[in-house]
Amino acid sequence: MSGYADIAAHYRGVILSGEMKPGDAMPSYAQAVETHGVNRTTIVRAYDVLKSEGLIMSQPGKGTVVAKNSVVITGAARVERMARNGLQYAHGETSTGHQVMRRSVADPDVCQALELEPGEEVVIRIRTFRQDGKPTSVGVSVYPPRTTDVVPELLADGQMQAGFFGNLYTDRTGRDVMKGQQLAYGRMASQDEITALELDTPVYRAEVVTVVISTFHDETGPLAYWEDVYAPGLKVPVGGVPPATSAVPASEPATN
Repeated sequence: MSGYADIAAHYRGVILSGEMKPGDAMPSYAQAVETHGVNRTTIVRAYDVLKSEGLIMSQPGKGTVVAKNSVVITGAARVERMARNGLQYAHGETSTGHQVMRRSVADPDVCQALELEPGEEVVIRIRTFRQDGKPTSVGVSVYPPRTTDVVPELLADGQMQAGFFGNLYTDRTGRDVMKGQQLAYGRMASQDEITALELDTPVYRAEVVTVVISTFHDETGPLAYWEDVYAPGLKVPVGGVPPATSAVPASEPATN
């Protein structure tokens, strides 16, 4: 039998993975009771948790629906979502401003993460993610030569149609790509980030953004350094996309 936290985690994963979109009806209490094999009180508590997180809401005439919220997942969580259901973008999400460049790396954090000496060349990919047309984050991906030698597609301009480099890397090397620890912190936005996020910020005022760093590696060493820069006011779950199957019997659907 599942507890209310397990059921909340299940639907949280379904929503954050994009399998349900804003406005979709949640199962009624009676339907959820039957699906999960618990009592009504447990379902009510699970739904109350999701309401407190801004993921679902009560809507007159429709019952409980998925809310349009300010939760935006990280680039690493997008990888997990694609592995689970093939969705590169959430409902209403797009990306623009794709840039690809070769640069000499100087940032000490990037050098340390990728085990590079200052001045070594890397490939940097930049894009702006949007939700319903509004910028939500700037994604910066840095790849060392050991990665681009295997996946030269990373050097091509525009959006990568194959999705995450790890799929190609694993296919070609037989080595799994693993995610390292994610780190989140706040800092002042650069002018380029203010422009990309379309923030109406006076030149005399600092704008604080949330930054989430993700690293990727295989058994031979580091492969990528990702930095996601989020617009002020957004909520970012840094633990990745939660699993969505643990609270539902395999023979029954999660929703209607």
